[in-house]
Amino acid sequence: MSEFTRNDQELRRFEELEQLRAAGINPYPPVFEKTHSSSSILSTFSDDQPEILNDVTVAGRIMAIRKMGKATFCHIQDAEGKIQIYLKKDDLPIFYEYLHLLDIGDIIGITGYVFRTRTGEVSVHARSAMLLCKSLTPIPIAKEETDEHGNKIIHDAFADKELRYRRRYVDLIVNPQIRDTFRKRSKIISTMRRFFDDQGWMEVETPILQPLYGGASARPFVTHHNALDIELYLRIALELYLKRLIVGGFEGVYEISKNFRNEGMDKTHNPEFSMLEIYIAYKDYIWMMEMTEQLISTISQETNGSQTVEINGKTIQLAPPYRRASMFDLLSDATGMNLRNLTRDELHSAARKLNVEVESTASQMKILDEIFSECVQPSLIQPTFVMDFPVEMSPLAKAHRTEPGLVERFELYVNGSELTNCFTELNDPIDQRKRLEEQAASRADGDDEAMTLDEDFLYAIEVGMPPTAGLGIGIDRLVMLLTGEESIRDVLFFPQMKPL
Repeated sequence: MSEFTRNDQELRRFEELEQLRAAGINPYPPVFEKTHSSSSILSTFSDDQPEILNDVTVAGRIMAIRKMGKATFCHIQDAEGKIQIYLKKDDLPIFYEYLHLLDIGDIIGITGYVFRTRTGEVSVHARSAMLLCKSLTPIPIAKEETDEHGNKIIHDAFADKELRYRRRYVDLIVNPQIRDTFRKRSKIISTMRRFFDDQGWMEVETPILQPLYGGASARPFVTHHNALDIELYLRIALELYLKRLIVGGFEGVYEISKNFRNEGMDKTHNPEFSMLEIYIAYKDYIWMMEMTEQLISTISQETNGSQTVEINGKTIQLAPPYRRASMFDLLSDATGMNLRNLTRDELHSAARKLNVEVESTASQMKILDEIFSECVQPSLIQPTFVMDFPVEMSPLAKAHRTEPGLVERFELYVNGSELTNCFTELNDPIDQRKRLEEQAASRADGDDEAMTLDEDFLYAIEVGMPPTAGLGIGIDRLVMLLTGEESIRDVLFFPQMKPL
């Protein structure tokens, strides 16, 4: 930041920094050893045995400070909460000399003993103190007061959503309650890993940079590899490489990863997102439904201590079993029309009657997908497995064993949002080549989201892949569900933002 753009508060802090250095104080020491956190002190302290906490060392960011001559109270905030610190001039003669150069936002370390003040607040009486980091930019601090009814009123909260996303580090400091969302996110992922590992399935890693992209219908991000002088793509899905590993002899593999799709952004889409994909040999989509029910209910129980979630006044039950319904039955119930086996023109006509807007050039399957999204999806609040999609929608799924023209596929919808996608995987190399060639023809006709023809993947399927079930879960959407957040940006530390 240029000195000419600094405000008065920032200039004052830079001056304080120089004064600290001139006094021989290192404002950025390299290490500080803590013994306790704020929460461990508050949960352990006992008025009957205060001596248990006679020697504690804590550290944190100053969030409030009240200087009263020879005594000062301040609140510091660490990763687990806040605690009050009592600083007395007679105990800290050297530290007190430069106390006036400290501000809200600075980080300090304290060693002392724990006591309860006359007002009843558990606090640390400092025997020694040191500055650990001088903050050069003021942080926004909300002011709290309590009205006559005991209600807490907050003034000047750091509430601007866009600014919070852009400066998440400030958001985490001044709105510490949002840390719970990200702690839950970590718990969700670790529980998922443990669930799979306990079954003996192996976590693997596959390429992010790929010479061909596939496994989903989406536009990729493109980059250039200088040494090889070739175009590469950021992966849009994990599927094709994980299936290669099933071909290679592994019978259960999964990957938790970042995927990238060069497409629109909204409350449930970010161009960089987290996915889980898992493939289990000798299983089908019926088996995978039962596994998915167990997985999600287990994650909910471990994360929230419950198999229900409350979202906008709705109680969603995540305990098995989940509703199962075919895609076309749901469409029929919602629209009063039988939309199966209709031509493109007939689907266009149906969309007009239903007031569903579609582009004039939209393909048959895109029209059907739009009708489903508008007429069915919003009503799927309780967990629902939507089953048995048209073959044209699912070029990597096995043909249905009893329903011609359909494939063995399900998507799990909860609270009106797609959470998972699963196939009984197509392992017939002749059928797979035919479908990917049809996708390539669609690309040639202008559908830039159609899949590419990957000859190496087709070769792998010709080598032979056993019957296999594959599942993908949108981790960001699962976190949204289990934390009650309505926007994907609220469950990503650093969501993609348009540059200022």
